[in-house]
Amino acid sequence: MQLYLSHLLSDIRAAHRTNSPEEKPEPKSIEDHFKDIDRWVSGDAEQPLSYYCGLEAEAFPPSDQLSAEQISKVCDAFTAMIHTWGADIDLPDEMPLNRKYELIVGLLDHEFTPFNYGGYIFDFCTGYAPDCELKEYCPCLEFWEEDS
Repeated sequence: MQLYLSHLLSDIRAAHRTNSPEEKPEPKSIEDHFKDIDRWVSGDAEQPLSYYCGLEAEAFPPSDQLSAEQISKVCDAFTAMIHTWGADIDLPDEMPLNRKYELIVGLLDHEFTPFNYGGYIFDFCTGYAPDCELKEYCPCLEFWEEDS
């Protein structure tokens, strides 16, 4: 499995956006900034994340076949890769590592629009706790239960 993991980590590094500088540039004009927002709102560039980065969820082994250290390495590499596409991942600290891994890999099938300026944060929470992907780790759950 270690040899496969090395190849997978190499594939994740190769999936970095090549025309993205390390630091997000400021828009050249306010019009550029609004074009980016309009592209996102309209969904014109929306495709599964796998379309942009070239990775497929099927290439990732099930979490029960990996050690905690291996899962952590894949999650860190994936987070660095997705950052180059103008996005970030925000998951609760107390969530088990294997659950984080499954959510992160699931992003490959999630509709996505790359950002040139600014960015998008995948937090997996819709605000409707009963259907939230975070389940018992949903930050809205305590407020939802209070109102019930």
